[in-house]
Formats: sequence, C-alpha cells, structure tokens
Amino acid sequence: MTQAPTPTADTVRRLVRSLLGGSTEPDVRPVTEGVAPGTWWVGTRHVLRLAPDRETTVRGRRELRLRELVRPYVPVALPVSVAHGEWAPGLAYTLDAKVAGGSGEDHDVSALGEADLAALLTGLRDVPLRQAETLGVPRAAPRSLEALRQSAERATRRLAADEFDAARPERLTREATAQLGVQPGAVVLVHHGLTGEHLVVGADGRVRGVLGWGDAVLGDPAEDIAGLALSVGSPAAVRAATLAGYGARPCLRGLWLARCDAVVHLAEALGGHSGGPPPAAVPLLRTRLRHAWEPILLERVTELREEGRDETA
Repeated sequence: MTQAPTPTADTVRRLVRSLLGGSTEPDVRPVTEGVAPGTWWVGTRHVLRLAPDRETTVRGRRELRLRELVRPYVPVALPVSVAHGEWAPGLAYTLDAKVAGGSGEDHDVSALGEADLAALLTGLRDVPLRQAETLGVPRAAPRSLEALRQSAERATRRLAADEFDAARPERLTREATAQLGVQPGAVVLVHHGLTGEHLVVGADGRVRGVLGWGDAVLGDPAEDIAGLALSVGSPAAVRAATLAGYGARPCLRGLWLARCDAVVHLAEALGGHSGGPPPAAVPLLRTRLRHAWEPILLERVTELREEGRDETA
C-alpha cells in the first residue's frame, strides 16, 4: 500500500495559490498542531481540509453532498465549499468559507441560542431519510445503554474521589436503562458530533453555524441530545430538545448517554489508555463531565416511572 504524502505548509500554499490566485504569499497555519495536520486556516476567510486517506476522502465527498441536502432544513449556517478536488492522487480536499463566529467551547449559548439548537434538531428530523441514504449516509444501530452503564461504573472506580463521586452512576439502574430504550421507528438524520468544536456561536450567544458533518448517520436522535449535553450543559440540551418536540424518554436517554460517555472518556484519558482520548484532552473532558452532570428537573421523571406513576413519557 502506498503511503499517503504528508501535507506541509508549502503543500498548502501551492494548492491555495492555484485555487485563489493572487501575487502575495497566502497565510496558512494548521488548526491543530500535529505531525501531519489535515485542517488549515487560510487567511481569515477560509479553511482547507486535506483528507489523509481514502476512507476520509469518501466521507468528505459525502459530506459535501449532505451539507447541500441539509441546508434548506436548518436555520444555522453550514460551511460552503468554494473549491474541492484532489490534493494528492485519490485524496480529496475542500476549501470552505469560514463560518463567522466563535467556538462553542469558548462561548456560552443564550436562550435565543437554545431556540437555534431546537430549530436545528427539528430540521435534522425533517431531512428525508431516503435522500440521505441515497447519498451514502450509513445507518447506525442504537447503542446499548445498559452496556454503557456498566462501562461507566467500571470507569468511576478508576477515578479519584475528587474527580467524581462513584455513586452517581448508580442512579441509572438496570431497570431504567430498559425503560430508556429507543422507540421503534425513531430514526432521524443524526449529526453525531454536536460538541463545542462543531458549534459556531456568536458573541450574543446565538448559534450561527454547525461544522463537522462527516460522521453523520441515520440513527438515534438521543445521540445529538447527548452531544449538546456535553457542549452546552444538560439543562440547555433538554430545553432545546423539548422545544424541538422530543419527549422525556429521548431526553433522558440522551442525558445518560452523555453522562456515561463523559465518565468513560475522562477515565481513559487520565489512565493513558491506548486508543482513548490523549492526556492533553483532560481539561476539555472535565468540562464536558461537569456539563453532562448538571442537575435537571426532568430526572424526576425517572423516579416517577420507577414508581409506576408515569408510563407515557
């Protein structure tokens, strides 16, 4: 198998000059420093993404088509590609116009921003599944909340007491996981990455855009509620999902997916587990853990259902 070339600043400059022209040397810098960065800032107005392998190339090309399908259904901006092609044989690139705003990791979402997220969730639910499937968007089976609960309980035992209270995941019982299964037919287009780095938020707290559509699937809407719980906090995620028309079951399922994921990922990063998040991600993972475990009134629904007083949520 031929090894893919390593993109360098000179590679990027040559490509950008061929796309945008101009006589001055383009200002390029990697978005994230690394051995082989694949995403580059180009001046202040563009972002260049270079696929490192053929699998990423396939996802990137699908993402371009998916963004055009989704765009009419959502109220926020999606990236617009101003040029795309191959930067090396069989490896794709896309030069996107930068979406104005800041990272959701650095800006709080306001009440109006929560309404933007609600409209986003509504729009994703309205995207025709058949059309998305025709583009190659894969179907994803819902995750087992019981298996995730067990993983979270093991992870809490590896965390120090000052990191996390090991008794907290016990509030999610085996019986509750059974009640929070996915309802038949509850399949929508799922962004599958609605965390802070993919949310573009303005200084006013409004959600201006959503990036990172390469991992979108047809599947469980609770996964996007979970992503929002990690990025904007559980109360805001539930308010947005409720405004979008989701009931207690998918909201609670999304919260527990987020909470279990947050515990597992932090334990993996602190333990230096192979294939897990790198140790450098620990501060972000601690923030996500705090967001996911913010208390909400909706949790009372779980207690009522266990008492047999609510069978409809």
